[in-house]
Amino acid sequence: MLALIFPGQGSQFCGMGKDVAEAFPESRLVFQEADEALGFPISRLCFEGPEEQLRLTENTQPAILTVSVALYRLLEKAGRTPAFVAGHSLGEYSALVAAGAISFADAVKVVRLRGRFMQEAVPVGVGAMAAVIGLKRPQVDEICRLAAQGQVVTAANVNAPDQLVISGDKAAVERASEAARQGGAKRVIPLPVSAPFHCALMKPAEERLAVELDRISFSDLRFPLVNNVDAAVICRSEAARAGLIRQVSSAVRWVESVEAMVAAGVTEILEVGPGKVLCGLVRRIAPDVRTANVGTRQEIEANV
Repeated sequence: MLALIFPGQGSQFCGMGKDVAEAFPESRLVFQEADEALGFPISRLCFEGPEEQLRLTENTQPAILTVSVALYRLLEKAGRTPAFVAGHSLGEYSALVAAGAISFADAVKVVRLRGRFMQEAVPVGVGAMAAVIGLKRPQVDEICRLAAQGQVVTAANVNAPDQLVISGDKAAVERASEAARQGGAKRVIPLPVSAPFHCALMKPAEERLAVELDRISFSDLRFPLVNNVDAAVICRSEAARAGLIRQVSSAVRWVESVEAMVAAGVTEILEVGPGKVLCGLVRRIAPDVRTANVGTRQEIEANV
């Protein structure tokens, strides 16, 4: 049983998607549609950069979505129909486009706004994120509770059983990071992000995004999604919309999402999009599941 998973922010790099756009007309059309929907050449930004522009979250989000959908269209043409889809944070939009819940044109426009709203929710330098490696979630949650001291610091991404990302006010994240080191973490790595994603500081962005998502037409899904915010299997349009809203200020429950797919019988997972991060996490969560990346022309040809 096959599942497709889609990456989120952090997978971007100059040149992504260029080889598939040059080789396959189905992919080329996706880039053209993105350029038309956004009113500027996001395709050129994907293929050529400049890197500093691509790293801006309001550009990163539509760029990754576009590349992921361009790759998915090739799997779709080849008949690789999944039993489930899932996406890490931003990747949930790619998953919902694949499942037919939202049009690609609507998705690429709203994720650009999502990036802008998330950036504007917290002034630069006020928030921070850090990866904590080597501790389990209960210990990280307790560390964050003690480190908060009236500020915000919480688990933002539960990426693997012993790999979490914390997010919140910069001072609180620094206190929690030091406590994690003293508590036995193997590594604590400050992340070079422009905003503290997936924590309560993102509530203003969530509220602004809700207005935009309410303007968009959603359909019931052609195949089920395991969503970030609840790690729940959903098939209905309104559940998809609500999940996209709530995920902005809530943790990405990736471990539970993968476990839910495996419990439902998934034996093969393809990561569809730029980068290889999610397959590495899946191997740590469910080592018996077959995994492969589908991010280049060569990888597409190996998996269709």
